[in-house]
Amino acid sequence: MTAAIDGDERSGAGPSQPRGDALVAAVCAALAAHGLGAADAIAVACSGGPDSSALAHACMALARRGALGAVQLFYVDHGLRDDSRTDAAVVQALAAAGEGRAMVRRVEVSRAQASLEAAARDARYQALAEMADAAGIDWVLLAHTASDQAETVLMRILRGTGVTGLASIPARRGRYLRPLLHVTRAEVEAYVAEHGLACVADEMNRDPGFLRVRVRHQWLPALRAENPRIDEALCRLAESARQQREVLEYAAAELLERCVGAGTEEGWLAVAPLGAAPSAVRRRALAVAAEAGGLAPLEARHLVALEQLVGRARAGTVELSLPGGRAVRRYDELRFAVRAADGGADEADGEPAPLIVNGPDGPYHIRRWQPGDRMRPARLKGRSRKLSDLFADARVPRAQRPLARVVVRTRDGVIVWAEHIGPAHGAAVSVALTPREPVASNEVLE
Repeated sequence: MTAAIDGDERSGAGPSQPRGDALVAAVCAALAAHGLGAADAIAVACSGGPDSSALAHACMALARRGALGAVQLFYVDHGLRDDSRTDAAVVQALAAAGEGRAMVRRVEVSRAQASLEAAARDARYQALAEMADAAGIDWVLLAHTASDQAETVLMRILRGTGVTGLASIPARRGRYLRPLLHVTRAEVEAYVAEHGLACVADEMNRDPGFLRVRVRHQWLPALRAENPRIDEALCRLAESARQQREVLEYAAAELLERCVGAGTEEGWLAVAPLGAAPSAVRRRALAVAAEAGGLAPLEARHLVALEQLVGRARAGTVELSLPGGRAVRRYDELRFAVRAADGGADEADGEPAPLIVNGPDGPYHIRRWQPGDRMRPARLKGRSRKLSDLFADARVPRAQRPLARVVVRTRDGVIVWAEHIGPAHGAAVSVALTPREPVASNEVLE
């Protein structure tokens, strides 16, 4: 069954316009807010489901009215269902009925990831980007609705997100636009019914094994019994969090400018401005600086450890192992060093080759051995001794002892590994040295 296009919609405004034009008007307004109009060709990521079919239908209506450029429908076949080719045919029929075009691409979804849903999403976005590039299209429209927004906010609350995570689904990210974020799923379903659109049903949307399905069919209905407008309230929370995130991003950018412009060597950040900033701004600035330095996105525990590194009253050269690299505190300066892709040494600026630390009770920080340091080496099965004595027992040359580094568990200050000695008793930590370091150890890939 193909989409039903009635005569009033084809001809434009008039007293006999269908009520569904409210959705078309909402899409038109959302696109205009981003500067899109008659000269802009767009693509709609269309699965054949109700939300994306309604969005595609509305965009093709706008194109026929001259309010939007040519419209293409992009269908990504994940190959996860036997009837995926039938779904593609539904999208192609929708495009033909609306005087648009359809493009279909098959992808392979990695089953090695812990989340099949996340793996499918990664494959889908990669395919959409490739299709848009091939078609010469700058904008790809996604059909997330206000209902999706409410579900996402609640899911993130359940997972313990922070304020920035509450911002949830953005109206725009790069080339992707979401013009239905102020339209509810009920309004979409009404539009689909009014226009007689043939839509496909995704069985994954009814599988309680997915958190979103449980939130949609169990948690939100229960919350609506307490507050019938809970969806609206969650969307307002997302908008408020988005505004707070903008303020935080602005403040973090200002803070980083002060850190860079404080007379530091290129590539280093002054620690003093970081220490004087509010914690939320400092953490965001550190996260941005780490990502700009090529490291992987940091979790909350890494940011806590970074704050402790910045807050050290007395510091010579101290390192902190992080996903994809490390942070180095050198007296009153801080920098991030990315780990080489081949597992070799990263940029060291004359410092000893970096350590790669991994373990279940991190984060950890790395510093030079200091007189008075004690640890419980594995060979002594829990008995504590001074590191100076352990170095002597191990016949470590005196010239090398002052340069020896230790790995310290951040939460309690316990030394869990020492250079030339190895791991502490019972410490489930692995430490790898780059090939420049003449000490054998196990390689760890985070």
